[in-house]
Amino acid sequence: MNNISDDTIAAVATAPGVSGIGIIRISGKNSLNVIDKIFKNVNGESTGIINAKSHTIHYGFIYDNDEVIDEVLVSIMLSPRSYTTEDTVEINCHGGPFVIRRVLQTVFKYGARPAEPGEFTKRAFLNGRIDLTKAESVMDLISSGNEFARKNSLKTLRGSVYKKIYDYRDRIIHETAFIESALDDPEHYSLDGYPDILRQKVIELKDEIEDLLSHSSDGKILSEGIDTCLVGKPNVGKSSLLNLLAGEDKAIVTDIPGTTRDAVEVKIQFGGLTLNMMDTAGIRDTEDTVEKIGVEKSRNAIEISDLVLFVLDSSTSLDDDDIEIFGSIKDKKSIIILNKSDLEPVTTIESIKKYSDAPIVVVSAINEEGMDGLLHIVREMFLSGEISSNDQVYITNERQLSDLRSVKESLSLVINSIDNGMSEDFFTVDLMDAYDKLGAVIGEETGDDLADRIFSEFCMGK
Repeated sequence: MNNISDDTIAAVATAPGVSGIGIIRISGKNSLNVIDKIFKNVNGESTGIINAKSHTIHYGFIYDNDEVIDEVLVSIMLSPRSYTTEDTVEINCHGGPFVIRRVLQTVFKYGARPAEPGEFTKRAFLNGRIDLTKAESVMDLISSGNEFARKNSLKTLRGSVYKKIYDYRDRIIHETAFIESALDDPEHYSLDGYPDILRQKVIELKDEIEDLLSHSSDGKILSEGIDTCLVGKPNVGKSSLLNLLAGEDKAIVTDIPGTTRDAVEVKIQFGGLTLNMMDTAGIRDTEDTVEKIGVEKSRNAIEISDLVLFVLDSSTSLDDDDIEIFGSIKDKKSIIILNKSDLEPVTTIESIKKYSDAPIVVVSAINEEGMDGLLHIVREMFLSGEISSNDQVYITNERQLSDLRSVKESLSLVINSIDNGMSEDFFTVDLMDAYDKLGAVIGEETGDDLADRIFSEFCMGK
């Protein structure tokens, strides 16, 4: 891993757009020198901020030579008690885009350079303040779209994954050290019966890693959501159902068939799950050119969705358009929603079962009935077990999961070596391979290229 640059870096740390406050972050050994050149009192005199104590806030003005740029508050965080462990300065200026840009240009003019995406967090990682799992959780926390994702990212940021990986590595290195000691000094360390003992320990460790991997799909579903599309003929109540799930009017609802001509996309929080919902145009044979395009988009949406909600009008009979839709969703995870249960039923559950073995839920979008049954079915389809937001560690990062799969393979090789009666020195080869791959999860065995790629995906200013 390359040494950290001696450059002092700066970037805007708040989101783009107009706001009351904008924050410009400066980090590096010359941070105090930079701010000392441009931060003055109302009379244009030095404030002596270069000698300020750590974790203090100072009132004054940003100057470019004799020109006042903005009235600001400046926070000082001295090394090592900062996010990057370097001397860090944060300028709290007014939040207009032009003002922020002008202050940032002044910071660059007097000694800082523009930070690369993720460079602040990369410095925190390279300086040893956080491991790689914590670094990646920072971006996950920023982009979290629901309560589970926020809590899970925060838990990882506080070390939940690191603690597990550290424990796994500690157990592996203990066994490896014992084998090496016994091979070097057999008079004091005996390996009699040890392979059976090691086999049991490796199986236990492999089971724990498999448990982490088995919960990863649940974690991804809870964090990223389920790509879901609503399909059905026109006027069966798809848009009404979407509005009910969303808790607000996201789609136009009328009695005119074909009102929805294009897909309506919305994220819906549904009983702790996120549905990345797409309300599609009604699928039917039509001569309307625009509606035909919408119908084709609906068919494409079925192909790319994780879940298809096929809405039927229980007050009308099934027809050829319905039968065609049954055929198009037969290989997809789907739920049949028998809507308009408040009306006299014509289509029944029994008649639907002739065409599909997908689960069926009876609802009334108008009377807001049947949603609990729908949620229960979705959870059964996509979640492997009971979801805990307290103790269970959910790893959703694909890089970390890939490394853990490799660890599991290495541990399987150890078990195979024991079962095949191989000598003990063979065990250490695969044990140390597992140890190194666990190190890659937390960043202790991470090359420059991988680190650069990971942090390049971060947002600017973080």
